[in-house]
Amino acid sequence: MVTNYEGDNIELKEELPLLPIRDIVVYPFMILPFFVGRESSIQAVDHALTKTDRLILLASQKDMKAEAPTPDEIYELGTVAMIMRMRKLPDGRIKILVQGLTKARITDFSQENPYFVCKLAKVSDVAIEESNVAVMALMRSIREQLEKVINLGKVLSPDILMILEDIKDPGRLADLVASNLNLHVAEAQMILEILDPVERLHRINDILSRELEIIAMQSRIKNVAKEEINKTQKEYFLREQIKAIKSELGDEAKVESDDEFQEMRDKIKRAQMSEEADKEASKQLARLEKMHPDSSEASILRSYLECLVELPWSKSSVEHIDLDQALSILNEDHFDLFKVKERILEYLAVRQLKGESMKGPILCFSGPPGVGKTSLGKSIAKACGREFVRISLGGVKDEAEIRGHRRTYVGAMPGRFIQALRQAKTNNPVILLDEVDKLGGDAKGDPSAALLEVLDPEQNSNFRDHYVNLPFDLSNVMFIATSNVLEHIPAPLRDRMEIINLSGYTQEEKIAISKKYIIPKQMEENGIEDKHITFTDSGVESVIKHYTAEAGLRNLERRIGAICRKVAMKIAKGEAEKTHVLPETVFKLLGPPIYTKEDEKDCDEVGVSTGLAWTAHGGDVLYIEATKMRGKGFTLTGQLGDVMKESAQTAIGFIRSKAEELGIDEDMFDKYEMHIHLPAGAIPKDGPSAGITLATTIVSLLTGLPISKDVAMTGEITLTGKVLPIGGLKEKSLAAMRMNIKTVIIPYKNKKDLEEIPEEFRAKLNFVAVKSIEEVLDVAIIGWKERMAQYKKKSTKEHAPPAAA
Repeated sequence: MVTNYEGDNIELKEELPLLPIRDIVVYPFMILPFFVGRESSIQAVDHALTKTDRLILLASQKDMKAEAPTPDEIYELGTVAMIMRMRKLPDGRIKILVQGLTKARITDFSQENPYFVCKLAKVSDVAIEESNVAVMALMRSIREQLEKVINLGKVLSPDILMILEDIKDPGRLADLVASNLNLHVAEAQMILEILDPVERLHRINDILSRELEIIAMQSRIKNVAKEEINKTQKEYFLREQIKAIKSELGDEAKVESDDEFQEMRDKIKRAQMSEEADKEASKQLARLEKMHPDSSEASILRSYLECLVELPWSKSSVEHIDLDQALSILNEDHFDLFKVKERILEYLAVRQLKGESMKGPILCFSGPPGVGKTSLGKSIAKACGREFVRISLGGVKDEAEIRGHRRTYVGAMPGRFIQALRQAKTNNPVILLDEVDKLGGDAKGDPSAALLEVLDPEQNSNFRDHYVNLPFDLSNVMFIATSNVLEHIPAPLRDRMEIINLSGYTQEEKIAISKKYIIPKQMEENGIEDKHITFTDSGVESVIKHYTAEAGLRNLERRIGAICRKVAMKIAKGEAEKTHVLPETVFKLLGPPIYTKEDEKDCDEVGVSTGLAWTAHGGDVLYIEATKMRGKGFTLTGQLGDVMKESAQTAIGFIRSKAEELGIDEDMFDKYEMHIHLPAGAIPKDGPSAGITLATTIVSLLTGLPISKDVAMTGEITLTGKVLPIGGLKEKSLAAMRMNIKTVIIPYKNKKDLEEIPEEFRAKLNFVAVKSIEEVLDVAIIGWKERMAQYKKKSTKEHAPPAAA
């Protein structure tokens, strides 16, 4: 901005157009450009150029945001200026160059629309003596302070110091300095309205002193910040400046805490943590406030605090302690499973009597795939009124998956249980540990060992995750584990759980489940209704017998789904309106049967017996074949495990030791080589329960007597011929029933397990409990009793004493 010294004596007109200006106050003798864009302002400029000898009054707006200010929003005191130059711009605006001439006060508005025209009175400064020593000293002080301001880095016009040296009038000097300090409009207007030049100089002197202090403070802040930060981190540099400002201001003007930290404090308060957790969270938040927000440690701390405040430290689900309603929900979702339902009702009953002090149970559902273990967990949560979270443990090998990673590691996360609680948002959910028998283990640790604390009611009230590193109470959680093979679960872990075995379903149960659950579900999923399809019991039975061979229901559901899809396609094509699912319909829709009667033995054979096996998928029928040829010794094939091979050796050892009693020629073991094979050679087989089946097969081969096709057997054999108990009797019995077997030979000590089999199914099978292999042979081998009777009779004659002469 430049000052012109001409124009002291100016003749003003009584009325001048008014140009309201924003963001600036114009002083006398200032020359500066303006961009004029408002239509009313452009008209005021035109008025000045054509009617008032290029003179116009410039007055500042009180509210710079006002587009159409009223007279009350314009300061009364302004500056009369001359428009020295005007140029129209392409966008419709105009650019003018004006020079301030003298101060003037608005006395009245003679016109407000379409632009302001006002009456005004000239305002002059108070006269003073220029040679006054005090005034001269004050002017020199202002020049020196302004020079210091420029030297400290304030950006001002380079010519201003030279111009100041030539100015002798104190009022003009004050106006010139004020116009170059970029003051706020209100402060600049206050300077304009001071008519005493000396007072104006004092005020300018105070402003320069304040400006010097601000610049000095900025310099100190900059020096302090430079010592602590990298020069390349611009944002960090600015934040360090703010920190230094806070330090300088002290208690007098504390800056309000950042919104993020305040929000985190509120979350910590609302979380209602334990005393130890609350103390730790507050400590870590205080550390976070002192860190740079983009540093890696700040990011780790922020994630940690978010984890803490999201954990349900004191929030619980309201349980439904209504036994009848709980039973109704369980019956609605699952068929049978009486033991499981009874155990849940027992828990709810005790909970009702004891209250919230009772610890959550730790159950383990063990059974073949597809029997409803996982879905049962959801139903239990629904019946108890709790949240449900599923944790899949299949293939988990790292102990940190259970306990979490320590925060010192990059990408550290809390363990599965803490994550499950964050997801559930309550501290008493039902947590399903799916496939707990498929946990792995490697050099990183054994996750099954980490589960010992979680699943121990005496310890899990103070479970300490590595990431959270604070005790969290898991005693209110109801843990439900599922497994297919209990033997794969480590013994200490198995000891902490209450085992509930879920056996496979019988054909009748599968039909009932299909009609109640599977068929309605598949009809809904495939968009068909009762008017489109009808399933008959014989049709469903045909699907079960010829297209599935499983203990569970997954394949059955897939087959019923396939039938529904094919019916839906027929309806969409207009080929049929309604389909009745009969056995012949099933064959047309699903193609040739996968399992047929040919899989069952159709005749009694020598050296071929029927055994029963237990697998992770339920019970199964196992055929054992034996043949003999010239040679010596015996061969075992069919991918047998060591235990099953030892069972075969034990059976042969028993038979050779009892050959005479069994009516077998001992020379046969030296004349013939025996080959024992278990079909389905690609499937590994192991276990001792095929012992009596192997012995029966060998005896049949050596005696030439056939084994009944309607008899299946299971049991371990000893070297003295005793029959020892086995496991999985229910699953094995269901497998025998599926293959239309009539008689099942079981160890005598397994008679107690028959109670687990429903009475209506026990009536369909003839269970024969035996203590020795001789009893097995009597039942299984056709003609064995007659042969043994003849052999004993013959043996008696041969050993009878000769008759007296």
